[in-house]
Amino acid sequence: MPRLLIVHHSPTPTVLRLTDAVVAGAHDDAIEGVEVVVRHALEATADDVLTADGYLLGTTANFGYMSGALKHFFDTIFLEAGGALTEDGSAGAGPGGKKPYGLWVHGRYDATGAVRSVQSIVQALPWRQAAEVLTVLGDVDEDHTDAAYELGGTLAALLSAG
Repeated sequence: MPRLLIVHHSPTPTVLRLTDAVVAGAHDDAIEGVEVVVRHALEATADDVLTADGYLLGTTANFGYMSGALKHFFDTIFLEAGGALTEDGSAGAGPGGKKPYGLWVHGRYDATGAVRSVQSIVQALPWRQAAEVLTVLGDVDEDHTDAAYELGGTLAALLSAG
């Protein structure tokens, strides 16, 4: 059975609303045959990543960067998960990947740096972006939670279709 790993940092009720919607979408009744595993970014392990067939990542935008918790996740799993490094030790362009991933980011005013920081690391992993990044600024409304639900459902459906 394919496994979808959802790794998130949801420190506020606002961000948790998005996370809950992503998880609910991944569990949509129309999607069968996908195991959904949800981990807080500080608890996710390399084993979680290695046993997954697809990924959903959620973070806040903090000072123009992803959350420290999601950064910790990447620091912890990067090499074991097949991350590519350049000669100077930074994340390098990987060989491309087959495992799909999606990303949602919440920020107050701007999430550009957070999105860029996640994508710069993920491009060095054997993953491929399978859905448009969901960026939410300010208060979360029903349109945002609907989009988050769709993001979760999209990644789960991709895995279900094989």
